[in-house]
Amino acid sequence: MKLAEALIERADLQKRAEHLKRRMLTNAKVQEDERPAEDPKELAKELLLVMKRLTTLVKQISRTNHETPFNKEWSLGDALIERDMTGKEREMYSELAAEASLKQDRYSRTEIKYVTPFNVRDLQKKVDELSKRYREVDTSIQELNWRTELKE
Repeated sequence: MKLAEALIERADLQKRAEHLKRRMLTNAKVQEDERPAEDPKELAKELLLVMKRLTTLVKQISRTNHETPFNKEWSLGDALIERDMTGKEREMYSELAAEASLKQDRYSRTEIKYVTPFNVRDLQKKVDELSKRYREVDTSIQELNWRTELKE
């Protein structure tokens, strides 16, 4: 199985587990002399099977990410961390640029005037650079995911 296929299966299993949990909780209590629409004990058994498969799959994905070279310096796991941190940095600069560019309406000269110590154009340029870096790393990760066999 390719790593990309395992990631798709993991996402499906996570959704399935959440769905089973909701169904189980919905049927956990019923009025006296009523029967639940579904047997919560059977749902719990099914949920445990899904969680067992999910646990195995996550371990394999983690092992694969750790052992797969991304480039001369990073493993695939390192690349994932770099991508995620680049995304967080991009988000921070984007929020800062949005906040710094907000216009303030003053109705009289007695109201406090706020100014930003940041150059919004420079902040937006940084956001664009980080976005490009994020896309490049993410594209390389996705490509490698489809070429990499999942480790057992």
